[in-house]
Amino acid sequence: MNIKRILLPVFAVLLLSVKVSGQQLDLSSPDGKITVKIDIGNDIKWSASLDGKAVITPGVISLTVNKEVLGKKPVLISKNRRQVNNTIVVDVPRKNKIQADFCNELKLDFKNSYSLTFRAYNEGIAYRFETKYKNEIIVNNETLNLNFNPGSQVFFPEEESIVSHYERSYLDTALASLAAGRFCSLPVLVTSGGVRVLVTDADLFDYPNMFLSATGTNSLTSKFPAVVLQTEPGKKPDRDEKIVREADYIARTAGTRTLPWRVFTITGDDRKLAESDMVFKLSRASALKDAKWIKPGKVAWDWWNANNIYGVDFKAGLNTATYKYYIDFAAKYKLEYIILDEGWSESTTNLTAPNPDIDVQELISYGKSKGVGVILWMLWKPLDQNMESILDKFTEWGAKGIKVDFMQRADQDMVNYYERVASACAKRHLLVDFHGAYKPAGLHRAYPNVMSHEGLKGAENNKWGKLITPDHNLTLPFIRMVAGPMDYTPGAMMNANEISFRDIFDNPMSMGTRCHQFAMYVVYESPLQMLADNPTHYYKEPESTEFISKMPVTWDETKVLDAKVADYILVARKKDTKWYVGAMTDWTPRTLTLDCSFLPEGNYKIEIMEDGINAEHNGNDYRKEVQKITNGTKLNLKLAAGGGWAAIIEKEN
Repeated sequence: MNIKRILLPVFAVLLLSVKVSGQQLDLSSPDGKITVKIDIGNDIKWSASLDGKAVITPGVISLTVNKEVLGKKPVLISKNRRQVNNTIVVDVPRKNKIQADFCNELKLDFKNSYSLTFRAYNEGIAYRFETKYKNEIIVNNETLNLNFNPGSQVFFPEEESIVSHYERSYLDTALASLAAGRFCSLPVLVTSGGVRVLVTDADLFDYPNMFLSATGTNSLTSKFPAVVLQTEPGKKPDRDEKIVREADYIARTAGTRTLPWRVFTITGDDRKLAESDMVFKLSRASALKDAKWIKPGKVAWDWWNANNIYGVDFKAGLNTATYKYYIDFAAKYKLEYIILDEGWSESTTNLTAPNPDIDVQELISYGKSKGVGVILWMLWKPLDQNMESILDKFTEWGAKGIKVDFMQRADQDMVNYYERVASACAKRHLLVDFHGAYKPAGLHRAYPNVMSHEGLKGAENNKWGKLITPDHNLTLPFIRMVAGPMDYTPGAMMNANEISFRDIFDNPMSMGTRCHQFAMYVVYESPLQMLADNPTHYYKEPESTEFISKMPVTWDETKVLDAKVADYILVARKKDTKWYVGAMTDWTPRTLTLDCSFLPEGNYKIEIMEDGINAEHNGNDYRKEVQKITNGTKLNLKLAAGGGWAAIIEKEN
């Protein structure tokens, strides 16, 4: 018998079987620079490259529904490619009034009633699962294994618990140095093979936030909070909850739906990272038929400065006279709003009974006469217990919005709470600011009355610690802000270098220079932007206050001109006919170049606020200058340690 003649055909059949059962599909960005590879074999793996170089190496993804793993031994039924080329007119533009949504898409339909869609943009990639079941489903888990190149670095916003305010510093370290089990909230920034990969999620509705766990290698893996079945009051019962019982699944939801997008901004250019708006583009369109009533604006805020006004003929504190002082200040500088923070109500649990020392309706009426709206702070739990009647009462009073605080969770039920608040407020033409919150994940597009989220370690931490350094401030535009608007609360008028800084709760200051604070009003995005300091301080610094008061809170066009993660940034933004420029640096003094070629032809006046010659020793030192420029001008910007630079450019007739 000729054994060779029998074995060869068998071997050929085996090869054919492997080839048929394993498929590899490619999807590239419109400019061809980013490529996604999807491998379908015994499981589904994907990887990504930039300019032909591996950035994300193959990793498994799956979705476990009703205890069945979708993605295990997948059977591909069909695939569909298309190009998305939409133009979005943004209701409340944080970056650009007109947003191009331009990408290539690949949708894969599998046996067992699920699909997987990939999108490749010039700025990154995204994917999401879709289920097509008739009845409600239980999502037991969603798996994402993210594998990066050896030697990858990470800015890791580590969490101690899933229950958190999500106000983290970014641990800059080797990814492989993180012990398995350590985990972080999103967004997280990885540098793989010299390329930045910003990981976050978008279009998050009726589903928990995703977290990422370290593995002790150059990999991260997904982690989700379970559905909460039972809670009991925590240490502060009006705001804290202790989770005492959880389900063994992460969501109970509709059987036919799309799941959140997993978003990966990929770039070798830090400027493009800060410009990215993938989260907004990937999230669902506005649920509001009319958004014309939404009025973004600047806000005089009371809590950071502890109502510590002085030089007045009344006792400062939680009383009507103090808040009329805030309204008068806001009116003088044409600020749209003031906030009444904690203490305006009789108790934190009774939101329709004002503090007897504060006549809320009188303040709202007084503010209206001065063109200043009033926003009311509240805890999330008391609002949740009687949302409709509380919001009806606020509407009856004439309030313009609410600031909701201390949510501390990111599970499915809490995500649904955010949407309930956004929807209920939209019906009543109320703005929403989510403080004590997780990061944005698309709600601000679906409900453009959602102005901002905290979800970061912001200026309030200057009151009790030394963590809000210029270095920290220079991580935010490249990580947290990529997800959406930030309630950082800038505007400190007492500015100190590292040696001079003191954390004083009732009279706080900031690290870095006055111009570092000025620049935040251009660099940091928030359609409800705070002036956090004491109105008395602002009155004593009229030149500074007048300059800040001219800053818009929404933008028609954004250009990041120069940037390096955690080191420095230079941004130009257009509003109507004017351009606004902001530059910030870490503790390293540096000189940047402002190339004005982004301006159309013509003659311009530029009003500049720059670090003074002694700013490195006294952060309050700054210098104002007015110059004439054209689009051929190049300016040298000298930034002190912890410094900044800001300017307003106006065309001359």
